[in-house]
Amino acid sequence: MKKETKLRIHNITAKATLKFGSEAWVLKIREEQRLETVQIKFLGHLIGITKLDKEKNQCIREKTGAQNIVKEIKQYQKKWLQHVQRMVTNRLPRKTLKYWPEGRRNIGRPKKRWRDQLHFED
Repeated sequence: MKKETKLRIHNITAKATLKFGSEAWVLKIREEQRLETVQIKFLGHLIGITKLDKEKNQCIREKTGAQNIVKEIKQYQKKWLQHVQRMVTNRLPRKTLKYWPEGRRNIGRPKKRWRDQLHFED
């Protein structure tokens, strides 16, 4: 099978599967690393590179023309946020974005929320 065909399959199936539901994810560093690892493993297998070849991730992405999956997810989340902000105020996603729970949080380090990661780095 040609490389272009394999890349199409990657873009249609694997990337879509990795990004499914990601508009509301809270990505922690460990999860970002796992996503990148899965993407590089798939792309390496696609062009016939193994770990023993010791190719850098950036080289594999350049050879395949793929973008970093974490950057794509963050761009997708940014688009989703803009979409929600354009919604009418009575829509559920818009209400959820503006919701602020009452009461106190548990003792300890607070859990990372989607709202906390809205300062995207470009």
